[in-house]
Amino acid sequence: MEPDGQPVAREVLEELREQHIGRLLLNAQRAFNAEAIQKLREHGHSGLGLAHAAVLPHVDLSGTRITTLAERAGMTKQGMGQQVLDLERLGYLERTTDPTDRRATLVRFTSVGWQYLRDAYEVKRELEAEYAALLGQPRFDALRESLAALIDRGRERD
Repeated sequence: MEPDGQPVAREVLEELREQHIGRLLLNAQRAFNAEAIQKLREHGHSGLGLAHAAVLPHVDLSGTRITTLAERAGMTKQGMGQQVLDLERLGYLERTTDPTDRRATLVRFTSVGWQYLRDAYEVKRELEAEYAALLGQPRFDALRESLAALIDRGRERD
């Protein structure tokens, strides 16, 4: 018996927890990010970690406010502030005054950050080529279309 008094097959619960689509998508994202970070380290970005992967994709090319970055990444403003500080220390980001509102601060890429963007694009291409080779191009294309449809559905609900 489980704490609520109901009999439960633990194996069934474990399988349900590990194999539901949300967990599979999360684990696929984590695997992609881990591979991308490893490849970026090979390109000389040795200080980057998985936590940075939750920040860098959300920075607009023209700069982004920390509150917007936090919303996009699903983090607190304070947590995002810490990540931005770390990426500033590593030389990828800088804070500047927002030209549209002198009271606000924008987070922007530095020259090191722009090199990261170029390298990240190459890493993305490498990983996608590896995924296409693993799945076959038709299945990879179908996966991309399916993920886009799920994302669109989520946007429609918001």
